[in-house]
Amino acid sequence: MADTRKKKTGSKTGAARGRGSAPKGRKRRKRVTLTQRWKRAGFAKRFRIVSIGTVVVVVVVALVTGLVHFLRWYNDLQVAEARQLELSQQYNFDPGNIISDGQFFNGNAMSEAEIQAFLESKGGAIASMRFDTQTQKADDLCGKYQGAAKESAAAIIEKSGRACKVSQKVLLTVLQKEQHLVTATDPSDFQLKSAMGLSCPDDDSCDPQYAGFFKQVFGAAKRYQYYVKHEDDYGYQSGKLTPILYNPNKACGTSDVYIRNKATALLYIYTPYQPNKAALEAGDGEGDECSSYGNRNFSNIYSYWFGNPRN
Repeated sequence: MADTRKKKTGSKTGAARGRGSAPKGRKRRKRVTLTQRWKRAGFAKRFRIVSIGTVVVVVVVALVTGLVHFLRWYNDLQVAEARQLELSQQYNFDPGNIISDGQFFNGNAMSEAEIQAFLESKGGAIASMRFDTQTQKADDLCGKYQGAAKESAAAIIEKSGRACKVSQKVLLTVLQKEQHLVTATDPSDFQLKSAMGLSCPDDDSCDPQYAGFFKQVFGAAKRYQYYVKHEDDYGYQSGKLTPILYNPNKACGTSDVYIRNKATALLYIYTPYQPNKAALEAGDGEGDECSSYGNRNFSNIYSYWFGNPRN
């Protein structure tokens, strides 16, 4: 029997092909190259393109340069901190933390009676000396100092420390470091007039503004606070990695020190040298031709008399 059903025209396959083919009349967009865009661009657009490119290059260079500097600084910091730790463990001296802020700026560390007893125990002549003092007005560095006739050295040390918020232990240490006045049994006039080494070079001359026991002690305490307030004006600042000389002779070299606090920074402003290894190995003695002793002696004297200065 013959099949009388009509055949469907087309097929699923053909329909699929029809739907998938591109519509007639639609043109494919040509890709425009950067060169073509540049040729078509006007002056303003070209200027904008160049400006953006320049900014991108500058930013990238700045970021790379900053990263290189940071990595170099971080490496130098690691080296300095490792060296400071080694010196602290071997010689009980950390060039970046000679004394803590807490100990240095304790203006109530000792009473007048305690200072007097301490001076008498050391046998120095200043324990029985008297000095006329002048009233000092309060300012942004120190509180008022009420002057008096024939004040004891102990009273001057106590009142100066309290007025300027500087530890009396620090003032005693500097008196000994600079002129051995705490233990000197027969101090010279120069030792007394240059007691703290303030504006008094080692050639027997002193700035008259600071000459004399009282002016030296109060003046030094006030100067320390000046250094703190104006730290940014000097090359020694807390929280910074700083190259510090071993000796006034620059040929002796430097090493980087990470200064941890304001007290240590101001000690370097006051005495801008660190002890070299020869000075530290010598204890209280002499090292070599490149040694300096000021900050080493401060640390040693304070440690002998009052304990660890870094606590």
